[in-house]
Amino acid sequence: MHQRSDRLAITILAHAVLRIASSASGVLIGIYLANLSGHGFPIDTRLLGTLGAVSFAAELAFSIPFGMASDAISPRWLMATGAVTGALAVQLFAWSSHVGIFFLSRTLEGMGVAAVTPPLLAYLADASTHDAGLRARVMSFFELSLLAGLALGGLMGSEFWQHFHVRSFSLVAIAYLVASALLVWSAKGATRHGHHAALQGLLRALKNPFVRSLAPVWLCVNAIVGLWLGPTLPFLLTRKAQGGQYLDGMFSANPAQVGWLLLGYSIVFGIGVTGWSFVLPQMRVRSAMQVSLLAMLPVCLGLFAINHSGEMTATMRWAFTVVTALLIMVESGFTPAALAWLAQSLGTGTGKGAAMGIYSVLLSVGAIGGSLLAGELGKALQVDGLLLATGAMGVCGLLLLHWVTAATMQYEEGNHEAA
Repeated sequence: MHQRSDRLAITILAHAVLRIASSASGVLIGIYLANLSGHGFPIDTRLLGTLGAVSFAAELAFSIPFGMASDAISPRWLMATGAVTGALAVQLFAWSSHVGIFFLSRTLEGMGVAAVTPPLLAYLADASTHDAGLRARVMSFFELSLLAGLALGGLMGSEFWQHFHVRSFSLVAIAYLVASALLVWSAKGATRHGHHAALQGLLRALKNPFVRSLAPVWLCVNAIVGLWLGPTLPFLLTRKAQGGQYLDGMFSANPAQVGWLLLGYSIVFGIGVTGWSFVLPQMRVRSAMQVSLLAMLPVCLGLFAINHSGEMTATMRWAFTVVTALLIMVESGFTPAALAWLAQSLGTGTGKGAAMGIYSVLLSVGAIGGSLLAGELGKALQVDGLLLATGAMGVCGLLLLHWVTAATMQYEEGNHEAA
């Protein structure tokens, strides 16, 4: 029991290191291209949005094949290879200022993520099959590892750029290799189900009412991921200001501050997820998702107020910031709730990698749309464009949430029996 818990902890740590490297890569790309733009290269937010979409498109194309592969063979080496692919991709970006190399690098990085995420989630779902409380905690800690990546990766990327400039990409590649080594060690007990189980798992996941009912809402939420976690936001924050918005070009004189901003956001979000890890087992899953989506709307209003706070006093600006931070804690509950629900819906059968591949496909499709929206709306409306799209996706998610009602009732009955 203790050995299983230790391996789960190391696996989640490996995922955190991987996400730190991925986040650092995204921030470095935004700062690097902003730097090239300042030296006369023809680069704008449209290119940044497209580069983000390319990475998510590669993840989309390979998530289900790699998810099925993790059912058929040992996921241990598949995950390790994905991390090594990420190391190659981030190093490749710094070797040239040619746009074609940028696209190749982002494609490889998306493939690397696809080789890690579905097998990892399937492994966590298998390990927590018979313990609903452990499942809620594991999926919450998985979300916290994503936040650790966003926080520490953004800080690492911006600080590395400050001190090492283009050589920063090589240091991020080393972080990917560390993640690969941790995955090789921690995933020794990952179950291999065989080729037949892989195909059966895919067919069962496609027919699963839980997956189908959640898919539209999941797409909306993941579009928000693409809006904010791609390279467009660091580009907008670090380029020369082109409008009257408070956040546009805010860190152009000191790009390293982007990392500290992401660190602050992630700490706030992480506190919220930690709180949800205790609340979620005691709450209806649909209600948790509804509360989280409702909180997104006032968060957008709060950020809009901050983005137009140039004439405000510092006290008023901080008041908006504190209220918005509290609301961000509330909105943080959606992903752990959805992941716990999905893991429960898969039951005790084999072939979970294919189902988690579908989860990654939904993430990628939503994030592609969000990244492209960020590029277009960021070009037209700067940071306000990202806020407008986020509010629209939140409203769409709320409207689509009624589709999950019947499946949620079935889930909660199964969750009660398992508990």
